[in-house]
Amino acid sequence: MSGPGQRVLALLRQMIAEGSLAAGERIAEIPTAERLGVSRMPVRMAFRVLEQEGLLIRHGARGYAVRQFGEEELAGAVEVRGVLEGLAARQAAERGVSEAVRAVLLECLAQGDQLFDKGYLSEEDLASYHDINLRFHQALVEASGNPAIATALARNDHLPFASVSALAVDRAHLDREYRRFNFAHLQHHAAVDAVLAGQGARAEGIMREHANATLRYARLFGAEEGASSGRTVIQRGGKNLSE
Repeated sequence: MSGPGQRVLALLRQMIAEGSLAAGERIAEIPTAERLGVSRMPVRMAFRVLEQEGLLIRHGARGYAVRQFGEEELAGAVEVRGVLEGLAARQAAERGVSEAVRAVLLECLAQGDQLFDKGYLSEEDLASYHDINLRFHQALVEASGNPAIATALARNDHLPFASVSALAVDRAHLDREYRRFNFAHLQHHAAVDAVLAGQGARAEGIMREHANATLRYARLFGAEEGASSGRTVIQRGGKNLSE
């Protein structure tokens, strides 16, 4: 997905996460594109991805509605991801990783270091981090040598905020997002260190905690620090994004 598409996707995720797009609310392409000041294409693509992620459901032939989900469903899906990625990390540590996968993991760490060494995040950095993060997790699962893990993760990815690529970003508080993603990147470093050292139990524990950190953030999303930006966009003109 292009840069504009990723920004629209992340913004809509943020609106759902913080509740400014409420459960059951109808949304459609044209009014959403108008409110966000973009063309219909990135909105259409974002809707499709959000449907796959379990955040939107089809509402008739012309639109979508925000899917209702509770904290227990969110917690369960993220916990399952942590268990599966923890298993992948443990098996990778126990069997050893190929030179090709090792190179990908180390490249992701080096690119992340370069990103965070500046001490701040820009809009362009968010897109870069999304790609780095996705490649890291995919490489770790590949390193396990267990295709059943990838299959199970693909199924779990259809649940709300369970996918590693389902990042909701608060662009109004990029200083806070810098701390969040930098911490996640440091966990990537710790996981790779454990995997390459053959420390299966440690690698598994790190990846489980990595997923749980995502869950804790999701629970806080839209609280005092981060609730303003998405709500301002969606309420512009006193209208919602439905037909």
